[in-house]
Amino acid sequence: MKFQKWLENWDMTKLKIKVPFLEAEWAVQEKDKDAAWELYTELLTRIATQPLAQEHGDEKTALESVFSLFGLTRATIKHHGRDCINFTKIAVVVLNQIVRPFTAKWHKLSVAGAFSDQEKCKEFRLELEALQIDLKKYTKMLADMAGVEDLTELEDLSSR
Repeated sequence: MKFQKWLENWDMTKLKIKVPFLEAEWAVQEKDKDAAWELYTELLTRIATQPLAQEHGDEKTALESVFSLFGLTRATIKHHGRDCINFTKIAVVVLNQIVRPFTAKWHKLSVAGAFSDQEKCKEFRLELEALQIDLKKYTKMLADMAGVEDLTELEDLSSR
């Protein structure tokens, strides 16, 4: 399967990736699987993919949790080394094209005191919900890459 087709399967075609990479064969190695599993377990348990009810949580803490994906991803790549290149290709693009715009915008606003403004808090939560849609897709991609059952929809969150 081509890399581009694999991305299409996960509705992640909005990622901007150079054509030579998109045309390459998608072949997951054991180190890719290990790295994907490691980050998958982190994403499953973070606000990056979990609902944040209006009456719960804290915007600054949620932003910090999303931002922590950079350090977690870097550590995962370093830990698994050069042999997790397919994982790295996806992880770097998702961080730079999906996560970074969100964290860059909201870090600057947070430093300026945005989270003391209820309207900005509402805006943050709406944008977080939009980000979570993409990060859930990413989490499902990681489950597929790791070769494990996807648990992103395991819980019935309608009662929360």
